[in-house]
Parts: sequence; structure tokens; C-alpha cells
Amino acid sequence: MANQEEIALSLARTPLFIIAQELKARLTSFGGWEMPVQFAGISKEHEAVRNTAGMFDISHMGKFILQGKNLITQLQHLVPSDLSRLQPGQAQYTVLLNPQGGIIDDIIVYYQSEDSTGGQRGLIIVNAATTSKDKTWFLQHLNSDELVFQDLSPEKVLIALQGPQAVSLLQSFVDKDITQVKAFGHLEATVFGKTAFLARTGYTGEDGFEVMVDPDAGVELWRSLLNAGVIPCGLGARDTLRLEAAMALYGQDIDDTTTPLEAGLGWLVHLDKKEDFIGRSVLEQQKASGVQRRLVGLRMQGRNIARHGYQVLSQGAVVGEVTSGTLSPTLGYPIALAYVPTELATVGQHLEVEIRGKAYPGVVVKKPFYRSKNRVMSGNG
Repeated sequence: MANQEEIALSLARTPLFIIAQELKARLTSFGGWEMPVQFAGISKEHEAVRNTAGMFDISHMGKFILQGKNLITQLQHLVPSDLSRLQPGQAQYTVLLNPQGGIIDDIIVYYQSEDSTGGQRGLIIVNAATTSKDKTWFLQHLNSDELVFQDLSPEKVLIALQGPQAVSLLQSFVDKDITQVKAFGHLEATVFGKTAFLARTGYTGEDGFEVMVDPDAGVELWRSLLNAGVIPCGLGARDTLRLEAAMALYGQDIDDTTTPLEAGLGWLVHLDKKEDFIGRSVLEQQKASGVQRRLVGLRMQGRNIARHGYQVLSQGAVVGEVTSGTLSPTLGYPIALAYVPTELATVGQHLEVEIRGKAYPGVVVKKPFYRSKNRVMSGNG
């Protein structure tokens, strides 16, 4: 059996990994990568993002450039969302679907440009653990005679700067005015002499930007933000932040067996505004007859934490399962996401969660658990 050192050597590392080591970050395996789970501590990092600013190395995420004619038309067949309304400089959070309506991955499509000949260019950001799967899916379903597909995943640094002060802190390192960029807007600018892609998106429920740039400029930006007092954050705080904002984590809250209608992502499904797409017939049927289960928010009564995989009970019978759970640093009480039968998914419904052999009470509450005054809609994990 491989020891921990051998396992670590088999994991990929981002260009910012050396800085994480310098800062003595606690490391973990995630999606085939060795990543920092925390630096100064999850609570401190979480608090920084909610109150000032924190930054995350998300260079492990997949980054695809697609360009050519009919790009948006071809992508329309792969997602339930209407991409035709996008203008250059805008983006759409959406999901790739299989024929059963299950979620292959949640992604963000950034529509970058369109030229005079009708050629279109877009950037798609996907989850780290699904990068290879997603790449294969795109190559299988897109017309290679019309489109050029580039995988920039190993070539670029991706930094998420999040929090109320994120925009003002980032502005001093960018040659263009980013304060006027709207939520889910994006642009290209220069950062430390290199062309960078900047998007006003994130996965924390706070305002901020995600910056994609060459590794040398990315390292310089990270160190400069550190010197400016920005708190480096790991996967631990990223998880507590996104859960408070009720943002789904692929592989836990959503996967290829869950549909967007079951997962509370019905706002991504535009059945009346677009033509056929993969999985449409299943979603039409669910829309007509109703889903059998729903992903709900739970507030636990007391201090017991309902964690991933724990069983949800109603009147002593198992009715569902927790997908994500934590003690909310902002709210001060345990919160969770869980799939339960639709008839038990009403806000105010009392349920129980089995924790170490004992049932503890919880109640279904409205999502998100926490809403920032400066909130930006969800991105992917």
C-alpha cells in the first residue's frame, strides 16, 4: 500500500503550491490535486471573506477555450439554459446534462467575443475532478470542423479574490476599470504585463473577481495581494462559505443521478425559450408531473452537525440523506443540504438526522442560509 508521501507525489500541484508550502498551509488531496485546506484557520479565513477579502488558489479547475462559427448554437444542445441571450462580456452558470437529465457537471460559460465573419469565442470553466470527463464530452458532441477546442487547464493560474473589499484591492493591479463590471460580467486586461481574464464571479456568496493569467504573473499577483493584507484561504473556508450561500458542490449535492429540477436549479432550465437539448424529455416529464425529491436546506436544532452521508428521518423512518453539512461560522448554528421527498420539502417541515446512532431534530429552511448585501450569484466549485 502506498504511503502518504507516495500519494502526495502522485498528485498534481498548481504554480501557487510553493507559496502554500512557504506559508505552512495544511494540505489535502482534492480532485487529483494537492491543495491547501487551510492557512491560518478555517474560521479566520471564512470571516475575512465575509468582512474584508480573502483569496483562493483555484488553478486546479478546468479551463477550456472554444472558438469558431456557431459556438453558442452548438453549446445550446448541451445545456438546459438559453445561451442565445448572452452578449460578449456576459456569462451564464449552467449544467451539462446526460440523456437521463442527470448533471455531468456544473459549469460557467463566458461569452467573450464575436467577429465580423460570425466567429465566436468563449471560455468554459469546469470542476477540477471532472475536467477530463467534461473535455471528452465536449469533443464528442461539438462539431470539430467548425470549432477549435483548447484546453488551457495546465497553462494558467486562476485566483479567486472574494469579499466586500475584493474589487478595490484588485483594482490597483489591473490596467482597466473593473468597478463598472456587472455580476457575471468579464473582460480582458493587463496584470503585471500579461493579458489576464477577469470575471466578476465566485463561489462564496460575496462580491469579487476570478482572475486567469499566466503563471509568472499569477504568482506575482498572489504575492502582491498577500503584501496588501489579503488573507489566503483554503478549501475548508471555500466549503463553509459556499454552503452558507447554498451553492451546490459537484459530487456531493449534485451528480449524474440528480437533475437540475431536483437540485433546486430550476432557474437554469429554460424549456420555453429554446429548442431540443440533451436530457430535455426527462426535464419536461419532471416539470409536468413534479419531481419525487428535492434538495432542501436544513437548520439543525442544537449544536450537532449533520454531515455528508447521514440519514434523514421522518417519524422514525429513513426518508433521505444529507449531502453537505457544517457549523456555519457566520450564523453560529449547524446547517445542511439534503435530498428529501417532495412532500417533506416544505419550509417549516420538521425532520431528524441520525448522528452516531441517535436522531437529532432539524427544520427545513429557505435557501440560501446566508445572503450578502454584496452578493454575486453562484459559480462552480
